[in-house]
Amino acid sequence: VARCRGSRLAARFPRPRCAPGRQRRGAGRGAGAGARQPLGRRARVALQLRNFQAASLGGLRALGQVRKATVKDIPESGHKYYLQFSTEDYRTGENAGSCLATVLYPKKRSPPVVSIQCSHTKDQKEIQEEDNRLYQRIRHQTKPITGNNIPDSYGNIEPALEPVWALAVAGSSSIMWEKSTETLSYFLAQVKSVKQWIRKDDFVEFDYTVLLHEMPTQEIISCHMRLTWLPGHPLKVKHFCASESHGMEEASGAESGSAAGPSAEKGANF
Repeated sequence: VARCRGSRLAARFPRPRCAPGRQRRGAGRGAGAGARQPLGRRARVALQLRNFQAASLGGLRALGQVRKATVKDIPESGHKYYLQFSTEDYRTGENAGSCLATVLYPKKRSPPVVSIQCSHTKDQKEIQEEDNRLYQRIRHQTKPITGNNIPDSYGNIEPALEPVWALAVAGSSSIMWEKSTETLSYFLAQVKSVKQWIRKDDFVEFDYTVLLHEMPTQEIISCHMRLTWLPGHPLKVKHFCASESHGMEEASGAESGSAAGPSAEKGANF
């Protein structure tokens, strides 16, 4: 676990080297002004679970602004936050619709219980077409994809690696949701390394080492992540983080959905 002191990493996506830099397209999204505030941390947790469960590169969203928020103390359970917030398209920064969510932080150590419902500015066909386009870019590479330091210290992402970065955002969202507590939240800071595995079926599979920026401690946590994806199917993620003493943990869209509670697919219950 590394620590970045005295930096302004919280501005957009924090850099593990603690160096500010210009950002390219989606590399800096997810840590906007709304996300920097304590209530933004609650909203971001809900959006991270939503991004993972959606399993869509074309439908990835970043947090915009928290517009309304209340909190209720649930006896024997914990604090439950009721949130309304705007979202942005992860790649373009354009308005992507608003969300209603509830986030319950259990008193026992377990992932936040999330219920979220979002409006859409993109239609589903457009999202599916973008997913298929990015999927084909991965499938049509002449050799397995490998990469390091995505984005680089200047915030740049090579165009050929943009789908790999988007997959890392979607997949690591499950880790960040799972690790979040009422006092700690996470950003994806960087893909330290990525390697593609060749499969005989239609799925794409990658091994990642990702760096997560923990707020507000400013710690950088290294996690290994094995991810498989096919458009229209749940993401499957196995991960192990350096700060954890236990073995590999598995998460999938279906498993995360059930873990988030029965209301996760129906939207927020107010």
